[in-house]
Amino acid sequence: MEYLQITITSFQQLTVHKLYDILQLRSEIFVVEQNCVYNDLDGYDQKAYHLIMELDKRTIGTARILPGGSRFAQVSIGRVVVHKEFRSRNYGKLLMKQAIEYAREKWNDPEIKISAQLYLKKFYEDLGFKTVSEVYDEDGIPHIGMILSP
Repeated sequence: MEYLQITITSFQQLTVHKLYDILQLRSEIFVVEQNCVYNDLDGYDQKAYHLIMELDKRTIGTARILPGGSRFAQVSIGRVVVHKEFRSRNYGKLLMKQAIEYAREKWNDPEIKISAQLYLKKFYEDLGFKTVSEVYDEDGIPHIGMILSP
């Protein structure tokens, strides 16, 4: 029987090994799979809370939750990733629902903003996000700004 566990921790509480797992997974998906050369180490990780999804102690998903006033005026969720092998199990939605719940409990901010890859627009709309910008280029990939309101 598989054991799925989700934890959320501040950057300061991450172990070196867990930080490595997060960065390795993000690199595997955002740089290698999506063939996008960009600087993942953007200075926001230290301000963030990191959601870590593990299946039998293997890191298979992660998201970065930032307080308002850091990347955007609102609380934001970014660097959302689920390992390709596990995407068919709806873990992405579970991961986002947990991140949203945590963000709302932690900061009580009525809005959550994301910078979403355009091809994932429907995925985020299904979670209640609404498009608030035109399509823009971020690291060579079309993105849109989206906000979740209560």
